[in-house]
Amino acid sequence: MPQIFYNHGRRTFLKSSAQAASVLTAYGMGLTSVLGAGKADETLLALLSDTHVSEDPQNEYRGFFPFKNLQTVVPQVLAARPDAVLINGDVARLTGEKADYQQAKGLLTPLASQKPIYMTLGNHDHRENILEVFSTPKEMQDLKDKRVLVIEQPTTRFVLLDSLLFTNKTPGLLGQSQRTWLGEYLKQSYTKPTVLFVHHTLSDADSALLDTDKFFQIIQPHRQVKAVFYGHSHEYKYSTLDGIHLVNQPAVGYNFADEEPVGWLSGKFRKEGAELTLHAFAGNRKDDEKTVSLKWR
Repeated sequence: MPQIFYNHGRRTFLKSSAQAASVLTAYGMGLTSVLGAGKADETLLALLSDTHVSEDPQNEYRGFFPFKNLQTVVPQVLAARPDAVLINGDVARLTGEKADYQQAKGLLTPLASQKPIYMTLGNHDHRENILEVFSTPKEMQDLKDKRVLVIEQPTTRFVLLDSLLFTNKTPGLLGQSQRTWLGEYLKQSYTKPTVLFVHHTLSDADSALLDTDKFFQIIQPHRQVKAVFYGHSHEYKYSTLDGIHLVNQPAVGYNFADEEPVGWLSGKFRKEGAELTLHAFAGNRKDDEKTVSLKWR
């Protein structure tokens, strides 16, 4: 269930796809997105994941302080001047307490005053609590407790999926209703490069997206699907499946292994591909500011 945090008023720049039967709309403005105006041929996104902000600013894990880490990232993102910010799940530390989201909201407010912030839900998020703290769009299409968001840009379409199954339990699930929606949506929207976001890892592990195989069966035949971004594992890596780029985003809150960076990505999305730059401020920083180019299939 993607959330939106934006304090820049009601100016709008992009129209969401009217084809999407389950589009999540922002602030009741009809089929409209609040993604800021960028270049006509390029969209710049700040891609964060696994912020794990706790009510307690001193909360620590493996020597990392998630509150302070997000505090560090916000001015970096502001300096990058993205068109929007996307946090790919696990906004909260463990059980998605309301106070966790209130702390995250306070840290993100300088960003939200400039650019829209979109949030998917991870396994440490809580549906009801995040809805209480962040703005609730007035129009939501129910997919049996799942929500999706389609963000339309001139050269790229971004689709945010909902993989939260249980709070504070590791596995994730899209579920039949969301998979059905995705399959039907992709059949109707075949002209523009499409990038998908989902929190959970894409494997057969018990802690991953439990319907990964069914997900792949849906997206592989649709040539407009160019990439899938995911978090959850606190790793930074990228691979391909039948030409679809699979990008595992690094975590902002902490890593699970010393060889992994702690940081975020800036992504320039164009019609022919994307450029991803790692901004590693902690953990393994050897690839800090390294850019990887992805060419769409």
